[in-house]
Amino acid sequence: MTVSVSITVNGKPVTRQVEGRTLLVQFLRETLGLTGTHVGCDTSQCGACVVHVDGRSVKSCTLLAAQADGCAVTTIEGLAAADGALHPMQAAFREHHALQCGFCTPGMVMSAVDLANRHPGGMDETTVREGLEGNICRCTGYHNIVKAVIAGADTMRGAPAKAAE
Repeated sequence: MTVSVSITVNGKPVTRQVEGRTLLVQFLRETLGLTGTHVGCDTSQCGACVVHVDGRSVKSCTLLAAQADGCAVTTIEGLAAADGALHPMQAAFREHHALQCGFCTPGMVMSAVDLANRHPGGMDETTVREGLEGNICRCTGYHNIVKAVIAGADTMRGAPAKAAE
């Protein structure tokens, strides 16, 4: 059985017919060709598939595309500015060497942006580590990821940049 799904993806309205069982991650990757959203586990444990749905981070491997009907979805491809300038969180991940293989990075960045938006007064290391518990990185020890999230959040809220440790 197919259903019509109308979603605004990265600011552009999209309407497609999909099978009712199509996951949002499949819709983004296979139907729209937005492969920045990764599939890491299919069990909602790794966080590689995190996107924003109506401004909140969601693991897109656990949401049907039909459930996102009428919603605004932002993927890692839609996070940067229209002129290609990186989002402050993306820039912080690059600056603080918060990635290695890069597989978890899109989901990690999307979760970090939502975390920063939910803590507009700033965050400490404990808040970041707890906030990213649903995102797994198999390459790093998280130290640089935590530094990047704090720096990116500071930039997002207009706070002066702190010296890297």
